[in-house]
Parts: sequence; structure tokens; C-alpha cells
Amino acid sequence: MHSSLLRKISSAVVLIWVALSLAACGGFVAGDNRHNVPLSGAMHAALKSIGSAPGEAMLVRIFKQERQLEVWKRQTATGQFRLLKTYEICAYSGDIGPKFVEGDRQAPEGFYTITPGLMNPKSNYHLAFNTGFPNKYDRAYGRTGTNLMVHGDCSSSGCYAMTDAGIAEIYALARETFKGGNQSFQLQIFPFKMTAQNIAANHDSQHMGFWKNIKEGHDLFEIEKTPPSWDVCQRQYVFNVRANGALDALGPCPPISRSAALTAKMQADEMKVADILAGREKAEAERIAVAQRGEAINTAVTGFFGGIGNIFGSGKDADIVPVISGKPAPLPMPRLNRG
Repeated sequence: MHSSLLRKISSAVVLIWVALSLAACGGFVAGDNRHNVPLSGAMHAALKSIGSAPGEAMLVRIFKQERQLEVWKRQTATGQFRLLKTYEICAYSGDIGPKFVEGDRQAPEGFYTITPGLMNPKSNYHLAFNTGFPNKYDRAYGRTGTNLMVHGDCSSSGCYAMTDAGIAEIYALARETFKGGNQSFQLQIFPFKMTAQNIAANHDSQHMGFWKNIKEGHDLFEIEKTPPSWDVCQRQYVFNVRANGALDALGPCPPISRSAALTAKMQADEMKVADILAGREKAEAERIAVAQRGEAINTAVTGFFGGIGNIFGSGKDADIVPVISGKPAPLPMPRLNRG
């Protein structure tokens, strides 16, 4: 009886030990298997609400200045893309403007193609995907840099850093996109929201030619809500160009035709920029004129009161006879006797 009880107790202890061991293994696997964490129920609902699904195509846009990363997904019925979610970027290195050379601590800008081979499930920064820098455009300019990532851990040295929760969700969305049969997704990185106001605010930047070049791709997506195809020729981005095979990044560009909608948007934005700059020049001219008028009035007032000071004794005008001579006053005459 006693031995039977001991066996039962021993069996119970073993079962508890096995259960705890499995739980510990489960925790380890979950941590090491973070790249396979399924999408949440809330994300499935969000996808359904925009008419999309986990396996549909995906697009990512980054806006540096605003510290925003957007995930767009293709609608199953229409083929157009809808904004799914906007994530806050914790940090990025450098300032607005493209990356030039290894070690400049700049985060890249431009158009990139993200394939499964660029996904990093074992990143030291929780999870990550490589931007693909340098791309064809970057190489045409001899730009250098390695391991330029979008990752977690909320810290950056040349990358775009997200929260761990944020990159986990973005990574899962990309994973499901690849599982759906999509061979890649497009990553578009801009210095700021490509508005006329922001273009005007940075009109004298050395990067303006580059920014106007990538703005064309931005505008195409805004109009058509489908990612434009991109290539490089004459060391510039070209979009939705029909060509037999890849273009020579340094060679001449084929004939390029733009849609009426794109041409109209580009012209309208250029006019807005011109109006904003003209308004600022006018305001600056008025400010200078007001300042000059104020200075003239100040000079006149100072001169006026200086003249008054001269009149009342502070001056040395020889034609002015002093009222007080310093001589004793004469005695008064006696009153006449009018009796």
C-alpha cells in the first residue's frame, strides 16, 4: 500500500515536471519562433473591413519627416490598394535626404523591392527586413551602404526603427503576403509628405531634383492606387515605362509618356509651389518695407525731439539770447501819486 502511494506520488511529480518542461519549451519556441506569430483577430478584421485578405499584395510607404510607416493592401475585388494601418517610426538616422556612403548614418530614400530573401527572422532587433539599399538607382551614383533595415528595438543607426510590436505586425503581414503567392512588395521611402507646402519649404535643398523625381512615383500611386513599376535610366527613376527587358541605368531612356491625370497633378502642384514662394517673397518684401518705414519714422522723431531740446537750452545756437543774463534786476519805479 505504502509503495503504491509512493509510485502515485512519483508519477504525479513526473507529470508536473513534464508539464513544466513543455511549458518552458513552449515559451522558448514562441520566443525563437516570433517570425511565425499569427496575425491577430483585430488585424484580420481590419483587412476584411477594407476588402482585403492576408494573402493579398502589399505596399509599404515611409515618410521620414512625419515619422510614419504606412501599410497598404490590395483589395480582392477591385485590385486597387487601400491604406490598412499607419505605424509610428520610433527613430531614423540622419536628416531628410538620401543615403550616399557607408557610415554617413543616413537612412535611404527611393523605391525598393522587398523579396522573401530580404526578410530577417533572427534579427538582433527583434525582427527586420532589409530595404535592399543600394538599389539600381543608388548603384548608378556609386552609393554605398549595407544592412539598411526596417527593424524593431526602437533605436537606429542608419535604419528605420519601429517598436517590437509594430515590426512584428508588419513582418507578419509581409509573411502572409508572400504566402499568398506574391513574390515581392514595394517599399517607397520619401523625405516628407509630398505636398506643395513641403516642397516649397525645402525648395532650395540640394536634393530637390531627386525629390521631384521620386514624387512622380508617389503621385502615380496617389492617382491610380496601384504601385507603379519602376526602373532606372540616365541615372533617374522612370515609372510605368514599357520596355523590352530592364533598362540600362546609365543609358538613354526610352520615350516616356505620362497620363493626363499625372500631368495635371504635377502641373497643379508646381503652380501651388510657385504661388507659395511668391506669397512668401511678397510677405518678406512687405516686412522689409515696414521695417524701413519704422526706421525712417524713428529717425524723424529722434531729430524732431532733438530740435526741441536745442530750443529749450540743450543747444548752443548763438542767435538765441539767454533769458537769464546774470545781471541784477533794476529797482522798481515809485508809484505815481494820483491823488
